[in-house]
Amino acid sequence: MLDITILGSGTSTGVPLIGCNCEVCTSDSPKNKRLRTSIKISSATTTVVIDTTPDFRYQMLRTNTTNIDAVVFTHPHRDHYAGLDDIRPFNYFSHKSMAVYANALTQVAIKRDFYYAFEKDKDAGLPEMILHTIDKDPFTIGDISFTPIQVMHREMPVLGFRIGDFTYITDANFIPETEMEKIKGSKVLILNALRKQTHPTHYNLEQALALVSSLHIPKVYFTHFSHQIGLHDEVEASLPKGIHLAYDGMQFSI
Repeated sequence: MLDITILGSGTSTGVPLIGCNCEVCTSDSPKNKRLRTSIKISSATTTVVIDTTPDFRYQMLRTNTTNIDAVVFTHPHRDHYAGLDDIRPFNYFSHKSMAVYANALTQVAIKRDFYYAFEKDKDAGLPEMILHTIDKDPFTIGDISFTPIQVMHREMPVLGFRIGDFTYITDANFIPETEMEKIKGSKVLILNALRKQTHPTHYNLEQALALVSSLHIPKVYFTHFSHQIGLHDEVEASLPKGIHLAYDGMQFSI
């Protein structure tokens, strides 16, 4: 069994948006307050985080996460990897380097922005990590197996993942048919649905609904929202049976 925690369900700016006075950004409901998109996956023996957002430290604190075995990255946009420096407490308390799984493109960004973690003569207290290159081949971390799904974020390839009966895809606006086959048969799917209006690099709500209707997956959660998605409860009430909006702190098991 896997336990899934939504660490963040917001787009790159988060929700509320700085300086915005719309009804979503001024809402008191916790479901309309969204950190940058990330999830935690836990089995009986292994805990993995997919993406370290700029909110990573707070996400770990508010979910009382005291240990993770690895970080897996989807792609090299800063809202998905900028919090990587905050693996340092995990290094300190576990006395070991963090296993980091990323494709070659993402590793370029990590080595550029966190260059100090890869210097030969570096000061104590800096982040310690071991990079593992992933591409299209399945890989296993502890007792959790991952099958990469390559989707497109306009021109940028992004990795989604099939993990048993669960599939996670963020930052996509196109999925090739060959990769769509890897999603079929999932019992739960998390998919990005940025807003109601069209967008050049993300599925909007209408596009996401059209995609999942063809997959016949029993339970679907949309994520990676901007404030333009609307109020959580109102949008949730409008969705077909079995389709929901994710929200920060949401948990389920599969």
